[in-house]
Amino acid sequence: MRRLAGLLVVPLLLLSTAACGSDDKGSDSASMKNGLPAITAGEKFGEKPTLAKGEGDPPKELKVNVISEGKGAVTKKGDALQVNYLGQAWDSTTPFDNSFDRGQPFDLTLGAGQVIKGWDQGLEGQKVGSRVEIGIPPELGYGAQGQGDIKPNATLVFVVDILKAVTIPKSATGTPVAQDDKDLPKVGTNTDGKAPSLTVPKTDPPTKLVSNYVLESNGEAVKATDTVVVNYVAALWKDGKVFDSTYATGKPANFPLANLTLKGLKDGLVGKKIGSRVLIVAPPSEAFGNEEKQGIPKNSTLVFAVDILTKM
Repeated sequence: MRRLAGLLVVPLLLLSTAACGSDDKGSDSASMKNGLPAITAGEKFGEKPTLAKGEGDPPKELKVNVISEGKGAVTKKGDALQVNYLGQAWDSTTPFDNSFDRGQPFDLTLGAGQVIKGWDQGLEGQKVGSRVEIGIPPELGYGAQGQGDIKPNATLVFVVDILKAVTIPKSATGTPVAQDDKDLPKVGTNTDGKAPSLTVPKTDPPTKLVSNYVLESNGEAVKATDTVVVNYVAALWKDGKVFDSTYATGKPANFPLANLTLKGLKDGLVGKKIGSRVLIVAPPSEAFGNEEKQGIPKNSTLVFAVDILTKM
């Protein structure tokens, strides 16, 4: 995400035809299998794995080993994925990150650039229910700059369980709802996947949270614990200026609502139906208050047009 990235608390991994690398399986040993570090404990899908330290020179290209193949759909670019994972540097025996200990799977949109390139490439074309091990060279990981505990030019090894894959619709759909309050913004009702128009009136903003349907679908209601996949346009009430939009890059955003710290946006989405388009107006008390955040002036009323495309 762009400016709104700071609203989410995200795992380390986010701060950044299936590729398969070389067919050379390499020589197996107690600590190596098919050219990648062996899983020495917790090998089954769903178990937290333990990885051996890599031996010899790491692969120079992306390498993907299918540890166990699932029976679900084949993942494709643009799918919303939910996974568990463990990541470790090639020359280490200590993981730098994993979702198993958090007890919370990780959500991403495949091919949207939300994760390192090695993930986007290595997870495409795999079946849901699979466990895969991915060896990622530096240029497809964190490169020469490194990241946190990850050293510069590190080769990374991940074990990933693919829990779910969901096809993301291009737009919200549903019944248009009358927008007859002249004192509220008007949102377009197009369903072609392009950004809807968002027109802010030249009146005083509301002092309480507004969350209204623009298009109302018949999907299930969003819960506060859901991760939703959305497209949105975000603007300032003061001048109607758009400060963020997923449509600019064509890449929907994943909102794990439990981690969403912009209260008005979270509260405006909870209870609304999946597949709908919603107008949310968040007064300062439901947004950033009297603090300037990421170029957004203090005491700003924020306006969102949000397509709730799907949930994980």
